[in-house]
Amino acid sequence: MIVVIQCAARKRLDAGYLETRDGRRVLFVADPSTAPARNGLLYARPDDTGEGGRSWRDELVAYNKSPGRNPLKLLPAFELYQNEAYRRLADKVGTQKLYILSAGWGLIGATFLTPSYDITFTAQAESYKKRRKRDHYNDLSMLTQDERGPILFFGGKDYLPLFARLTGNVRSERIVFFNAANTPQIDGGRAIRFGTTTRTNWHYECVDAFLSGALDHAIG
Repeated sequence: MIVVIQCAARKRLDAGYLETRDGRRVLFVADPSTAPARNGLLYARPDDTGEGGRSWRDELVAYNKSPGRNPLKLLPAFELYQNEAYRRLADKVGTQKLYILSAGWGLIGATFLTPSYDITFTAQAESYKKRRKRDHYNDLSMLTQDERGPILFFGGKDYLPLFARLTGNVRSERIVFFNAANTPQIDGGRAIRFGTTTRTNWHYECVDAFLSGALDHAIG
């Protein structure tokens, strides 16, 4: 079984950053031109060109391939977000079976070293943080075609299109939980309604139900 959970706005205060050569921290946002100015900080999109002539995304992938080195103190993706749901899922299924669906980086493995960023699909977010459908992102997709067992997705409807696209080549059944009025259509998969009166971040409540075994029958 593979578990995918959407990212969260609240990052840990000790999260690391990629840096420029002159020591400024890089904060990744959807629209740097409208972000509020802050001293010692460079705003950038993940696919903007960095100082080395390649995109910041490629810089991050290269950083992750440096064995045993993490001078910038980047956190693994499952440790980056403040909510404990990410750590609890890692304890349940293992980090090798847990993936984060990030609005900034794509579908990344739980142990992928990830800098702090401020990009979301949430409609209520400030404009400089909001990723729009017309925006181009070279999203990472770390799931392989030969994954076995169902792929469970815990996340809101705004993240479903990205989940569907980045898992579209995987042969395993995809199962999404939803709390919207309309049932989402998942090619080669199914949707399970999760009944709750919670409207904001309801998927954390759904994670709790999964961890307790309350969803076992529905999953099958």
